[in-house]
Amino acid sequence: MIKLWTIALVVTFVTPSFGGRPIEDSVPPSSEPPEEPKSVFSSEYYCWTQWFDRDDPSGTGDWETLSDLLKQYPNEICPNPVDVEATTLSGTPAKQTGEVFYKYDKTSGFVCRNEDQKQGMCKDYRVRFSCPSAYCSKKVCWTEWFDRDDPSGTGDWELLSNLRTENPGKICETPQHIQAKPKSLLASFIGDNIYIYNPTQGFVCRNEDQTFKKCWDYKVRFGCC
Repeated sequence: MIKLWTIALVVTFVTPSFGGRPIEDSVPPSSEPPEEPKSVFSSEYYCWTQWFDRDDPSGTGDWETLSDLLKQYPNEICPNPVDVEATTLSGTPAKQTGEVFYKYDKTSGFVCRNEDQKQGMCKDYRVRFSCPSAYCSKKVCWTEWFDRDDPSGTGDWELLSNLRTENPGKICETPQHIQAKPKSLLASFIGDNIYIYNPTQGFVCRNEDQTFKKCWDYKVRFGCC
């Protein structure tokens, strides 16, 4: 989990599960356990790295572990990513393949073992990680700030799909960066536990995950180049 502060903006990730308002029901669940807090700062924004494919399933499976990728691609992946995504080489999201995964989280990376598959062999996968600005392109074209929700209900849901529907033509098709900030200066003293924070899905803070049962009100923007 990550904590996000304004002056020292702290974001904490919690394990996703179904819940919240009906409009957000399309957010996929995850069976991964919550992780330890990691500090980031308000000046940071996040982006996806390039895709990495260091292995194929010809042996015991497809092992795209973070530790191996860090050794093979030094300085191209942050040591503590805030998110991970895996797809087949043709672009099918890993969770839509029906295969069983041994590891799939931002700490370990991704592992598909042949022994766990009914057909006896995994598909060939690629992975990418969500990393802070030091690992992103130096040139970023930012959208305006958006604030479609407040935490008066189940939390602050700034999902990209909802924002794109409500602001047609104002957000690019595939954002590569995202930045979120609480609107209150008081948030610099108390951090929130964050449910979703990546440029593909957007940003979500759920009230149920907070010590005081209510998130701060956030605004978000997306980087499109």
